[in-house]
Amino acid sequence: MQLGRTESCRSHIVLAAVAAGAGLGYSPASAMSTATALLRPVTRLRTYASFVRFEHTLFTLPLILAGIFSAPRPAMGPGRWLLIALAAVGARTTAMSLNRLIDRRLDALNPRTRVRELPSGKMKPAEAWGLLAAALAAYAAACWALDPAGFLYLKLAAIPIVVFTLYPYAKRFTPFCHLGVGLGMGLAPVAGYVAAHPDLAHPLAALWLGAFTLAWGSGFDIIYSTLDEESDRANGVRSMVVWLGRARALEVSAWLHRAAQLCLVPMIAQVMIAAGQPLSSFAAFPAFFVWAGVGVLLYLEQKWAEDVNLAFFQVNVWVGAVVLALVLVSRATGGGF
Repeated sequence: MQLGRTESCRSHIVLAAVAAGAGLGYSPASAMSTATALLRPVTRLRTYASFVRFEHTLFTLPLILAGIFSAPRPAMGPGRWLLIALAAVGARTTAMSLNRLIDRRLDALNPRTRVRELPSGKMKPAEAWGLLAAALAAYAAACWALDPAGFLYLKLAAIPIVVFTLYPYAKRFTPFCHLGVGLGMGLAPVAGYVAAHPDLAHPLAALWLGAFTLAWGSGFDIIYSTLDEESDRANGVRSMVVWLGRARALEVSAWLHRAAQLCLVPMIAQVMIAAGQPLSSFAAFPAFFVWAGVGVLLYLEQKWAEDVNLAFFQVNVWVGAVVLALVLVSRATGGGF
């Protein structure tokens, strides 16, 4: 304790000496004020990262990469990789900002979500709108730079924005709202493919990846909605859990996950065909070992559905990574890169 007091005194003495040398007044209170001012930008950045759930990028980033590698292509330079990354981050931030802004009144009514940045007052709506505008600008600029002559990506850029804008409203009208979340996620591998393949050659593998992600994302969104069953019933939110009850809704989630795994079979076939290797060949065996691994993860997600944090954050984060591994193995055994 005495050592701590001594160090504190030394700090104040040093700061006082610096202030005196600069012709400034000094007091412990002013030092605290200065420290707070210096830390404020860091604190705001953390708040913004929490607002858009930056860590959830782990779910979609591997799927974007899976779309990129789903078909043979010429090597891309570092500049194009950076533009794709910028477009992905911009789109992801746009999606979350729209979701939080549109749902802020519902979030304030839900005990689980009222601690989020907007309903709790940690962020002002003006900040959220500013972040949305910055994310949209970055997304649009990256789309333009990917094809400044033909504007291909700028023309397509509105499609994800329309989906991101509409799906938060869906929960107010239909229990099939979970498909909106799945559709928004399902665009990730397709967008990755289109960004890396301007000629749009061999698109079927990416489309099957999109179908997989649509079913997988919709299924785990149903699991996630079990956290809010009581609040959703009280506030008129239409979810599958409210409509069918918890048990039957989880059955729908399980069937969606089964459909998701089946979508990966034609995906493997298309990756190998594009690489010049038929699915019936011995080379397909390693891919199906990885495919079985995806099945195990989806099974565990259903098995641990009662513990949403375990299913959502511990299992889900690995699904996209294993699907990316599946694409890479299929490419490697189908004829390489």
